[in-house]
Amino acid sequence: MKETIIREIRQFVANYQLDTTISTRWGEPLVGFAAASDPLFSELKKVVIDSHAVPQDMLLEAETVIAFFLPFPKSLSVSNIKERLSSPEWAVGYVETNVLIGRLSQHLIDFLGEAGAATVGIPATHNWIEDKLISNWSHRHVAFIAGLGRFGQNNMLITDKGCSGRIGSLITTMKIAPDSRPETEACLFKYDGSCKKCVRKCVNEALKEDDFDRFKCYAQLLENVEEHKNIGYADVCGKCLAAVPCTHTNPVKLKGSANKTR
Repeated sequence: MKETIIREIRQFVANYQLDTTISTRWGEPLVGFAAASDPLFSELKKVVIDSHAVPQDMLLEAETVIAFFLPFPKSLSVSNIKERLSSPEWAVGYVETNVLIGRLSQHLIDFLGEAGAATVGIPATHNWIEDKLISNWSHRHVAFIAGLGRFGQNNMLITDKGCSGRIGSLITTMKIAPDSRPETEACLFKYDGSCKKCVRKCVNEALKEDDFDRFKCYAQLLENVEEHKNIGYADVCGKCLAAVPCTHTNPVKLKGSANKTR
């Protein structure tokens, strides 16, 4: 069933972007699976926030958590390099991907329902505690548990297709074998200290080598909301993940492959 679900997700995304009213394009999604009983879900109450949900809070008989990464094309990342504010293309990509995540989640709820499984989707964003700016269900951390990647210095999850993209997740009563988690860091700075480009690219000085000010980051997001209000609610920035080594690849894995060929 695992391969069937992966194919269903990839086919849905491929078909979805045939709609000529949508300007954003996405690469082939990555999909990961975690056991709902994985003890790391309880650890998120310490790592993220004490009110962070576990799968059983969302679905009492939860067996599996499915996470997916929707990678952006290089052209979208390139559009977001030069100016202080996010590019219009990046803002549109954010808004349209949030819609895609919602529709893909509903499709999977229906698809798994036909197989007899109850499934719950979680909104792509804004499922947070507003005064703390911390989510009660972190898609990034859930995707880490599902084996999709490792965290970078920019707090993004670096997958084998980089960190330029969006993550969604669902909880289902269907029992599916979990994926293993990568043990090696994917961030060059965490791996060997050779990169801090994301820190230098943070336009509001929210990201530091040893600190992250989420309120400064959010202030920058709100600037973009105002700039792109004709597009939708684009509380997004993306400067720390554009034109860095981990934008569209796992640079540590790439570095390892290069060393082997020497």
